Amino acid sequence: MDLISCGHPTVSSHRVAIPSCKFASKTLDLKRPVVALRRRAQISCVRAKPQDNAKSENLDLKERLRLLGLLEGLRNRANPPEITVESRSYYVTDSDVGLTNFPKKVGEVAKVVIPGLPDESSGERGSQISSGFWEWKPNLLVHYEKSGVENTSAPVVLFLPGFGVGTFHYEKQLKDLGRDYRVWTLDFLGQGMSLPSKDPTSNKEGQESNDGEGVWGFGDKSEPWAQELVYSVDLWKDQVQNFIEQVIGEPVYVVGNSLGGFVALYFAACNPHLVKGVTLLNATPFWGFLPNPVRSPRLSKLFPWAGTFPLPPSVRKLIEFVWRKISDPRSIQEVLKQVYADHSTKVDKVFSRIIETTQHPAAAASFASIMCAPQGQLSFREALSRCQKQGIPICLMYGREDPWVRPIWGLKIKRQLPEVPYYEISPAGHCPHDEVPEVVNFLLRGWIKNLESQGSVPLPFLEEPEYIQSSMSREVEYVKEGSRKSVQVRFLGSKSSFWNQMGSFLRSSISNPRILSR
Repeated sequence: MDLISCGHPTVSSHRVAIPSCKFASKTLDLKRPVVALRRRAQISCVRAKPQDNAKSENLDLKERLRLLGLLEGLRNRANPPEITVESRSYYVTDSDVGLTNFPKKVGEVAKVVIPGLPDESSGERGSQISSGFWEWKPNLLVHYEKSGVENTSAPVVLFLPGFGVGTFHYEKQLKDLGRDYRVWTLDFLGQGMSLPSKDPTSNKEGQESNDGEGVWGFGDKSEPWAQELVYSVDLWKDQVQNFIEQVIGEPVYVVGNSLGGFVALYFAACNPHLVKGVTLLNATPFWGFLPNPVRSPRLSKLFPWAGTFPLPPSVRKLIEFVWRKISDPRSIQEVLKQVYADHSTKVDKVFSRIIETTQHPAAAASFASIMCAPQGQLSFREALSRCQKQGIPICLMYGREDPWVRPIWGLKIKRQLPEVPYYEISPAGHCPHDEVPEVVNFLLRGWIKNLESQGSVPLPFLEEPEYIQSSMSREVEYVKEGSRKSVQVRFLGSKSSFWNQMGSFLRSSISNPRILSR
């Protein structure tokens, strides 16, 4: 939710390992209907027998290339030109939005009943939440929360919050998903409870810049530990990387909402070895207004200030005026009304925690640094391309009634990465994980199970691991606070996703022969 050099070109830790395949038919009749074609051109995958392992492990590069060529040939035959042209129509989410490659027809709407959140009033307890602080840099403590620590063999899921909020925004995921997984969430530096423990500036006499109102960051010079401090996406990307390496200690499924989605994708593109998959919840597709000094060194020199400390005198006056407006409780209430489509959603805790953050002495200067920090070294689209090339699984979940990051942005990602699953929830706004956590948690569980089982467990709403239907809609019903509620969930898959998965697997095995030996 928003209130206002990469390396390691390794393959993602999650791979679809298929030891052997047998073809049900040797020939394909392209003149037959699509249904008949699929029946005769099925590929059935079977588990290799122990004696077959040696043969699979000793496949040389030439043989893998032959398999890849054969696979691509079959994919082309299964989707001949006269068939694909018919499916290249427009899929419209809003009346003024049209994107190619999405079919018009939607499958029959069916009702799906899913579990609700743990009902503590009836004695059903959720996972216990604990919190702590991790000292990443001098005077910069990272606040985090975790649950499900007893699930030692379960996958790890890391949630990244949007701008203006923090770990408290994922309480419903910590309590619910913590029963099955090890769940973590953190506050980005400069937000939530990850604010500096000391004033990053001082006056000329070396004393703290306290102006009598307890405001930090408005001194005359920067403290030594804060001379290069800028609350930027590059800082947060490095923060997430070091937190996983030093605190969690293993690759994770990373989930990000809004700004957190941008950081999640940026981090994954730069650190594929630490990521098992990325879920984007109404991810903002851009962040930062000023040019990046690495990408645009000449252009960046035209801007005298880029979010460092101390704030220039001209910036201080503007920030003081803006901060009074946006930190006003009435302004915060109005923003919450905008981003939540269902106004019956209880946001009292979220509201109180946001107010608490705004009262910290470093809040105003931190806000200024965030707003004036340069853009990241990678754009959102570039990060997507890197993740796609590196084989990182991605899942898209978007609230349809989001007034800021409208579904058009999620569908643009879907167009760039047609093989990834896309779930559109309605009614739901900018923060679907807090507004309809029952649905988001259900979809997350299903997606993770699909990846952990290497595709043997189907994605939510699909009866088969393959994307038999490329578009469908479901009415999802659940119990919330003793009453039955329902939302519509629209799913977009890809008819060729099975072929894409197989192709990705073979390409990965060519670049890394050890994959086939696992």
